[in-house]
Amino acid sequence: MNNELHDKLTELVCTRISHDIIGNVGAVANAVELLEEGDMDFMDDIRSILKVSSKVLSARLKFFRMAFGLNNANLEDLKNVAETTHSYLQTIGNAERPIQLDLELHSSAYARTAMLVVMILADVMIKGGRIEAREIDNGFAALIHTGAALSQDKIKIIKSILCGECTECQAQFAPVVYLQNILNSNKKINIIEDNTFGLMIR
Repeated sequence: MNNELHDKLTELVCTRISHDIIGNVGAVANAVELLEEGDMDFMDDIRSILKVSSKVLSARLKFFRMAFGLNNANLEDLKNVAETTHSYLQTIGNAERPIQLDLELHSSAYARTAMLVVMILADVMIKGGRIEAREIDNGFAALIHTGAALSQDKIKIIKSILCGECTECQAQFAPVVYLQNILNSNKKINIIEDNTFGLMIR
C-alpha cells in the first residue's frame, strides 16, 4: 500500500470510529456536568446515562480495536469474536427491532473478515433483522435474511467501491475500503443478491 492510500485509509477509519463514539462521549460529559452541579433531582437520569453510554462505548471500542487494530490475540478466540460482534450489534440496533446474528467460524483466519463484513451489512439495515454468516470452503460468506428493510443508496455506494468506481468515499464506508486492503491478493469480495444483500470472500 502506497503512503497516499495508507493516509487516506487511516483518515477514513479514524473518522468513522470517532463518529461512532462521539455521541456517547458527549452524553458522558453531560452526565458528569450534571453530577458536578450537585442537583440530586437528576441523579436517576445521570445513573442511566452513565450506565448506557459506558456500555455502548465499551462494546464499540472493543469491537473497533479487534476489527481495525493491529494483530490482536483476541481474534484467536472465536467465542470472544462472536460475543464482541454480538455486543457491537446491540449498540446499533433498535431495542424493538434488534440486529440478530447467526455467526459460525471454524478458524481465526476469517475472524477479522467476519467482523468487518458483519459491520458492513449492519450499516445497510434500516429496521433490524438477521445476519447469517458462515465460514465456507476457502472463504467466508454473510447475507442479510430476506425481508429486512435495507438502504438501497448505501448498497449502491458499496457496490461502486467494490467495483473500483468510487475513489472518494465517505467515512461511513471505511469498513468496505479497509476490508479490500487487508484481504490477500488471491481473495475477492463478491456481492450476493437474491432478494437480499450479502458478501462472499473467496
